[in-house]
Amino acid sequence: MKLAALLCLTAGFVNAAGFLAFSVLTTNVTGHAAIFAENIARQDWKTVQVVAFWMFLFLTGAFVSSLIVSLVGTSKRFSYVIPILIELVILLVVALTGYRYNGSLAARELYAGSLLFVMGLQNSLVSMISGSVVRTTHLTGTFTDLGIDLAQVLQKGNWPDNILRSRIKLRLTIILFFLIGAVLGAYLYNRFHFHAFLLPVSILMYALLYDIFRIGVTRLYRQMKLPKVGHR
Repeated sequence: MKLAALLCLTAGFVNAAGFLAFSVLTTNVTGHAAIFAENIARQDWKTVQVVAFWMFLFLTGAFVSSLIVSLVGTSKRFSYVIPILIELVILLVVALTGYRYNGSLAARELYAGSLLFVMGLQNSLVSMISGSVVRTTHLTGTFTDLGIDLAQVLQKGNWPDNILRSRIKLRLTIILFFLIGAVLGAYLYNRFHFHAFLLPVSILMYALLYDIFRIGVTRLYRQMKLPKVGHR
């Protein structure tokens, strides 16, 4: 739940800030499929190539993340470290070098493509860790699942149900944090431009260090409690 919330916050931020920066949706490929088909019909082969390249980068990100998690093992602690670290580095590059973007088509293709890659990476990562239950980069499936769960609430005998409650709580958390991230992305990009991407970088850094901090605090607490236990 905590990892999903943090990554939804990141995805919402990238979705809004990426759109304002490059006029490109960078967290899913649904809209790109429509643009791809439209430009084939218009025989605009240059745009077709660019959109196909973006969709391929999203696919590549998902492939790379899946490969890494499969090799490390989803049951092992820190199996998500490498994919998140890759995402963190790419977003940091966008934050620190994005000011060089001057509206050129080549730069737009590169920067937008890099964001699509990291969102594919993230979506695959969370999907594998959660057993295909959670998607963090778009809300279409989440709203659909929430609608199904709410319909089940109305059925006799399904409320209260701990499993159903947990699912609804998860869906609402994903939607809420994605929307919060989107609002932050739009607001901070308008104020700080590409430096705004330092916020999702910070969020990802926290996600990487959370377990380390938690384990360290737990050990410290136990060490502080040991003398009292021994005295008794």
